[in-house]
Amino acid sequence: MSKKTSKSSAGDVKFCTSIGGQALMEGILMRGPESQAIVVRRPDGELERKVEPVRALKDKYKILGVPFIRGSISFVETMVTGVRALMYSVEFLPEEEQGEPDKLDLWLEKHLPGDKAEKAIISVSVFLGILLAVGLFFLLPTVLAGFFTEFVHSSILRNLIEGVIRILIFLTYIILASKVKEIKRVWMYHGAEHKTIFCYEKGLDLTPENARSQPRLHPRCGTSFLFIVMIVSILVTSVVSWTNVWVRLILRLALLPVIVNISYEIIKYAGRHQNLLTKILSAPGKALQLVTTAEPDDSMLEVAIEALKLVLPKEPGTDRW
Repeated sequence: MSKKTSKSSAGDVKFCTSIGGQALMEGILMRGPESQAIVVRRPDGELERKVEPVRALKDKYKILGVPFIRGSISFVETMVTGVRALMYSVEFLPEEEQGEPDKLDLWLEKHLPGDKAEKAIISVSVFLGILLAVGLFFLLPTVLAGFFTEFVHSSILRNLIEGVIRILIFLTYIILASKVKEIKRVWMYHGAEHKTIFCYEKGLDLTPENARSQPRLHPRCGTSFLFIVMIVSILVTSVVSWTNVWVRLILRLALLPVIVNISYEIIKYAGRHQNLLTKILSAPGKALQLVTTAEPDDSMLEVAIEALKLVLPKEPGTDRW
């Protein structure tokens, strides 16, 4: 493989990998087909590594890997894995930055054995995270759109108004989050993850020099997936309309798995193909990544490269997307 720094574009990838990652607090989680790795930069500058085998539910229950079912399963698994990795990365922050545990965490740690307490905390965190996302990005827009029922009699227009409100709330949330100092660091690690993946997909040596010049906007990013969910929700909910706000809320909840599954298949298709349609599908999410990613420094690229190396499959090519 070439040891030269690449100046090529994202279209020069040799293949698309299924390896993906998540930015953490001063670290990165990489998940490959066989294993997942967390690499965190400790306050003393050294790297902390944790590697675990991947145990996907679809490997145990084949039906969960079927298209238009696998999306919801993958989303929940990603949430669980992400929360666990985030909790692990926080352990290596300076004590003054870790913050005090809340009352619920303390109660669980007191009444449950170590492993069970950790699993309970992760389960509660995932549940609250999903509850917040559903409430903020799906139920709240439905309630707000209900105020237009008296003035807007077209169900299609009402659903469109609801979709616009949903997107505005989502964008506002992302922009406000980016103002937090710690989140800015996470965005930089997010950029490092993307650059490293591109470097690998182009067949270049995994070095900070080669990774540095790669694009930081990636079509298979989770940010792109979330934005596609917003767009798909407008299309799917426009098919089913109801004036009563409570019925509308129930319908939104019932349709949520359908929306997630369709969005997942779209992002899978966009990741595998490079044509005009996929460029259009990826454009909004990549534009949003201008906010959710930032240019990393070489130390962050080193973390991403180390995490990626730890999850490379034993047999080259078996991680093809």
